[in-house]
Amino acid sequence: MGNKEILAKLRQDLTANSDEKAKESGKRFFKEEVKMYGMKSAVVGEIIKENFKAVKDLPKATIWELCEELWKSGYMEESFVACNWSYLIHKQYTPDDFLVFEKWVGSYVNNWASCDTLCNHTMGTFLVMYPEFMPELKRWAKSPNRWMKRASAVSLIVPARHGKFLEEIKELADIMLLDGDDMVQKGYGWMLKSASNAYEQEVFEYVMKNKATMPRTALRYAIEKMPQPLKALAMKK
Repeated sequence: MGNKEILAKLRQDLTANSDEKAKESGKRFFKEEVKMYGMKSAVVGEIIKENFKAVKDLPKATIWELCEELWKSGYMEESFVACNWSYLIHKQYTPDDFLVFEKWVGSYVNNWASCDTLCNHTMGTFLVMYPEFMPELKRWAKSPNRWMKRASAVSLIVPARHGKFLEEIKELADIMLLDGDDMVQKGYGWMLKSASNAYEQEVFEYVMKNKATMPRTALRYAIEKMPQPLKALAMKK
């Protein structure tokens, strides 16, 4: 089956499962205009799994071409397929894939769901495999593109939960500390919250040091999993 046939079959499945009520309900989660078929995430998951059978043995370069076409469509569910397919072949990642992933973030990501789905798994796994690319996240954190900034933080959600990259996490939080965009604030607050799994005291100290200037949105996210006494201290003006 060629690329056109693979994409046609996938889109046929997505269209057949689209639901107007789910579409209208889904759009309420986004401030920006989003393009979607409209369906529950479990249904998307089944479609992703079923259609991956035609893709899994293809060369990585061909899979990247398919993912690129899915991103270009602008449909949220198609971006989820691209994110999942790119993660399902993570054992094949090589350092030059960084440029592929960076292009996807910079050119196609236009909402928090696509951003987080790509970065939590594909980017997070890539960075654990190739930590020499960690400094690139600082460049993302300084980007004028809100999704690049959020991506720099949410790429570390899963590694942070496993106690990785604490110093880099604090450096990224420093860069985005005063950012006025709530999508960025929630992103780096979530990153700090994930780091608090393994480094509760260090994250608490970071929050206390910066709480006078840290936006309340980021602060609340960062302390969400902490014990009540620590939360109370962090929230105290």
